[in-house]
Amino acid sequence: MNEPLTGGCQCGAVRYRITGPRPAVYACHCRECQKQSASAFGMSLPVRVEHFAVEGETGWWERGTDLGTRTRCYFCRVCGSRVYHQSSASDDRVTVKAGSLDDTGWLRPQAHLWVSRKQPWVVLDPDVPAHETQPSDLAAWRGAGPGELE
Repeated sequence: MNEPLTGGCQCGAVRYRITGPRPAVYACHCRECQKQSASAFGMSLPVRVEHFAVEGETGWWERGTDLGTRTRCYFCRVCGSRVYHQSSASDDRVTVKAGSLDDTGWLRPQAHLWVSRKQPWVVLDPDVPAHETQPSDLAAWRGAGPGELE
């Protein structure tokens, strides 16, 4: 990636910058992502902490996951937009909410997670890997790199 990716919350009080390799994109169909996005699924980009810089005041809350880990969910204290998450299972990465990017035109999921919970009207591209839940070693899977998620 030549240019850094930038994004932020809806009101602009929180801004971030992603440097390094262009992160992979995945769509998650779990109930938590459906609630968080107020839609059928959420799209995320796993980013190494050292490639992620955030400015502005964020708040957070923490929730459990179906796999027994904890996820800290960061949001703008002004407008409430969710910006990124950090899992207790992989503290070397954050998961940026893809819709918060300034430029979303290039986003294409490289994998789908939790398709066992997807909405029945969502039709998936058969050429994109789909997981009934999530890969058993999520940290290794996220570390595969752009285009390598399976």
